Amino acid sequence: MTSKELRQTFLKFFKEKNHQIVASSSLLPTDPSVLLTTAGMQQFKEYFLGKISPFGKNVTSSQKCFRTSDIDEIGDARHLTFFEMLGNFSFGGYFKEEAIKMAKEILSSKFNLSDSRLWVTVFKGEKDVPEDKESQEIWKKLGIPKERILKFGREDNFWGPTGKEGPCGPTTEIHYDLTGIPCPKGKNCLPNCQCERFIEIWNLVFNEYFQDEKGNLTPLKQKGVDTGMGLERLAMVNQGKTSVFETDLFLPLIEEISKKTLQPYSLNKKTYRIIADHIRSSVFLITDGILPSNEERGYILRRILRRAIRYSRLLSLPDDVLFLLAQKTIEIYKDFYSEVKAKENDVLTLIQTEKEKFEKTLEKGLKSFKKEIEICKSKNLKIIDGKTVFDLYQSYGFPLELTKELAQEEGLKIDENSFQEEFKKHQEVSRSGAERKFGGIGKEATLEATKLHTATHLLHAALRKILGPHVKQMGSDITSERLRFDFSHPQKLSQKEIKEIEDLVNQKIKEGLVVKREEMELEKAFNSGALAFFKEKYPAKVSVYSIGEFSKEICFGPHIEKTNQLGNFQILKEESAGAGIRRIRAVLEK
Repeated sequence: MTSKELRQTFLKFFKEKNHQIVASSSLLPTDPSVLLTTAGMQQFKEYFLGKISPFGKNVTSSQKCFRTSDIDEIGDARHLTFFEMLGNFSFGGYFKEEAIKMAKEILSSKFNLSDSRLWVTVFKGEKDVPEDKESQEIWKKLGIPKERILKFGREDNFWGPTGKEGPCGPTTEIHYDLTGIPCPKGKNCLPNCQCERFIEIWNLVFNEYFQDEKGNLTPLKQKGVDTGMGLERLAMVNQGKTSVFETDLFLPLIEEISKKTLQPYSLNKKTYRIIADHIRSSVFLITDGILPSNEERGYILRRILRRAIRYSRLLSLPDDVLFLLAQKTIEIYKDFYSEVKAKENDVLTLIQTEKEKFEKTLEKGLKSFKKEIEICKSKNLKIIDGKTVFDLYQSYGFPLELTKELAQEEGLKIDENSFQEEFKKHQEVSRSGAERKFGGIGKEATLEATKLHTATHLLHAALRKILGPHVKQMGSDITSERLRFDFSHPQKLSQKEIKEIEDLVNQKIKEGLVVKREEMELEKAFNSGALAFFKEKYPAKVSVYSIGEFSKEICFGPHIEKTNQLGNFQILKEESAGAGIRRIRAVLEK
């Protein structure tokens, strides 16, 4: 079956089993304790905790997921950064028996996987959580022999929570025997063996507990089912491939790379796979509003894009290949995830911009790095000091992980502790200027500057309404005469967009919205939906300014009391302020 057919079959099967199909949520999660969506259950987290689901008790989805934990494994047969997770979920509806029966039924009758190759693992019991004997008995009744039902501990068969706290519980995992041939371990070659005989295809989680931030478990009032099966791994098994990169989800990308280089796939599998994985992931991150930067999600995107650029150079690929791979990715997914096609121009523009920006400094950075390698070798040193690594990061945009890779290729290591020390020093210097950069105008602010500062809040909210939630404040500078506001956006604004933004700000000024200040704990501020920019730089207690229901931000500076005190807002100029950053200059007319 094609990947499209596998996805459709899965969703249709559970729909016929009285599940509501729910669209994938964004890779940008609502949970402030996690950077990206890593599992299908994240958008349903609150329903496992007792909130009434608007979709009913039973749902199914194909969820976009991104995990950085597997990034060092990319290049093997089965690990990915971005993947789709097929799942079925129940919030106080069915539990273990129904979940296991439906999983067995769809694998055998719809996906035609051989029962003789299915192995399962269950939770053996650990500390306060008892052995899952019920799941063992259910699998036996469904025909899985006792010798193919294995028990494992918390590391392998207990899942959750996502974030710092949340629902969690024991799991039963379904593994598929790809070869039937044991590795040198012989009879000890079993699921979870590090050889490539077995692949885990489906994880059924039985949420029975709530884990708090300290790791304490308490029983949930309402039990739930949370399952996750990687579409790419299912396609690999169903299509009889030995790698996820040989399925129809990746083959067009691998073939495109192959056409553009004289270095064959068979001899460069890792390099091909890293490029294909990272470009595919970049397409989805950019589509969901993430822009390359040196912080948080933006850093993840920058890291994988720059890694793809470096590996494409190792294959001597032409300049347009990353463009072509992004277009191939969009072609593969446009029918199910229409947003990738809608954001195609943004995706291609950002990839090109980041490529140009990185390549300008890459050669200089590599020359500098090679000099350090020569120095280390001449002194018989095995470790590169952290200051050198930080200089590469600051001067040439080399992510820490890229420098680590380059060092490993030369048989060296880097001093990560001293790198972190240098990084902290840099943060302290940056922090001293953060208040002014992000809108603070000091205690001696004039009335006009205070008005303009308040106007930046309205401008920021308007930009996000008109252009999209990817917009993020990147800096501001305010005097008594004008405001300057920098924000993330991949392209020049049209005159129509400028007019719409200006009109929306003026509309909110005329409405006379009340500006309200609240003091609250930082975590509570994040959870309330207040916008924030440098989370690690805020104190434990912060001020949150709300302008009606239109704007809500953590902020340092003074503000006026009502928006109708501002006057008429006028944008004077819109221009570039760097790659992926735009700048607006504006005034308030009396």
